[in-house]
Amino acid sequence: MKAQGADSLVSFRNVQKTYDGETLIVKDLNLDVQRGEFLTLLGPSGSGKTTCLMLLAGFETPTSGQILMDEQLLNRIPPHQRNIGMVFQNYALFPHLTVRENIRFPLAVRKMPAKEIDDRVKKALSMVQLEALGGRYPQQLSGGQQQRIALARALVFDPKLVLMDEPLGALDKQLREHMQIEIKHIHESLGITVVFVTHDQGEALTMSDRVAVFNHGIIQQIDSAIKLYEEPANAFVAGFIGESNSLSGTIERLDGTDCAVRLESGDTVQARAGNVDGSGARTILSIRPERIVLGVSAASCDNRFTATLTEMIYLGDQIRARLDVLGNPNFMAKTSIALWDGRLRVGDRIDIGLPSENLRALKPM
Repeated sequence: MKAQGADSLVSFRNVQKTYDGETLIVKDLNLDVQRGEFLTLLGPSGSGKTTCLMLLAGFETPTSGQILMDEQLLNRIPPHQRNIGMVFQNYALFPHLTVRENIRFPLAVRKMPAKEIDDRVKKALSMVQLEALGGRYPQQLSGGQQQRIALARALVFDPKLVLMDEPLGALDKQLREHMQIEIKHIHESLGITVVFVTHDQGEALTMSDRVAVFNHGIIQQIDSAIKLYEEPANAFVAGFIGESNSLSGTIERLDGTDCAVRLESGDTVQARAGNVDGSGARTILSIRPERIVLGVSAASCDNRFTATLTEMIYLGDQIRARLDVLGNPNFMAKTSIALWDGRLRVGDRIDIGLPSENLRALKPM
């Protein structure tokens, strides 16, 4: 993983984008992409992540602000002159060209010598383990094979940067997970810089050095996968990354990183303070399902309650339990099958613990 403080390859400086002159799709974006890192832009539809990628690729022009690569201003440089590779969700392969011809194309456009072109194509096919398929046409390949060819074509001319726009969205779950690992391995072996766009949280957490979480055209948080999951900056990030349970309340006391929160039920709990404003401020308490303690073990927790079990879902090695907690009927808990009390039935009362170190007080959205 790239250490923070490494030199930046790409910089967005106060970038804004609007299509109608009124609504900003991207709002005052300041972002550095570190050389050699795998950065994912993650967010719901309409959050601005794909627009940022299109601005970087040159398919869109900023309304204001600057985009730089290696300190060169990109704003007016056309896409084909940016030395950027691109991988699309629909692969964008030429159907009338063979696999080998598709990979040759960006090299021929750059008027490279024939011998160098042949050597690079051979190397690219080897990299994606499709040496035997160079003579086939795209329609004769599976979806995963087509995606590998699209990746090889994006890398064959040694671009400074590779952009990937939902590249695995058309693949089935098993193949998508396999390709996630393959792309990450290629990134690590080549040391290339990748900017990857997805709306799939699991994909982002699996592949990225850092993830920038977008909402309404603004980066809500940019951090490592672990930081995003364990220390979300606000209620949106907590709810968007993985699963999260929430309870509303008011800050009663704030003492550094610790706080006391009065819930709408009237109960008071101890929690870790996120970016809350101080005493009297409204807050959303967030806790991950796997951090909830169930049964007799809850006695050791500083926040203890009794809940009603409303649903049990068997997942082989885990049990997902839906609970009615303090008026929230959709509290989800996860626990190992080895720790689950098999005598429990829907409608039973169960003790639960919300450890203060895992219960985070965050600003409401």
